[in-house]
Amino acid sequence: MTVNILAILKPAVPKRVLLFVAAVVWTFAGSMLLYKGYKMMDSNPSLLWLKLIFVLLAGLLFYQKLFSKLSLKHTLRILKMKEAHPCFFSFFNFRSYLVMFFMIGMGITLRTTGWVPLVYLSYLYLTMSVPLLLSSVRFYYTGIFYRKYLIITLQE
Repeated sequence: MTVNILAILKPAVPKRVLLFVAAVVWTFAGSMLLYKGYKMMDSNPSLLWLKLIFVLLAGLLFYQKLFSKLSLKHTLRILKMKEAHPCFFSFFNFRSYLVMFFMIGMGITLRTTGWVPLVYLSYLYLTMSVPLLLSSVRFYYTGIFYRKYLIITLQE
């Protein structure tokens, strides 16, 4: 009998927990962008409500056109995993980790170099927080109603 050391060391969790891990990660990312975007906003209150409405609408559009499909893809990928207890870090696939690191790197670069004034960057951060937070809701919802979604997914 051989013991696979990697299998023993793998931080495995049930798929339902993986959905909540994804939800927490997406909530953290969205909250971080919301906080940083708010901190970078200009203190001039003129047209603030109009700017925030624009940010919200742009974020909703971005969610509808891209993030809704992306979070659905990740949710279905988790539900359809063959392993009952996949690795804790498999809430993303490899490509998504690369995209995440690229986006974080770009955010840090734009914030520290001054290539984009912080006021404008704040609107980008606030806009991106909306689809991230909405996407996290999908993961929470699927995790809460896990059995229903698992049955539907297995019937496909």
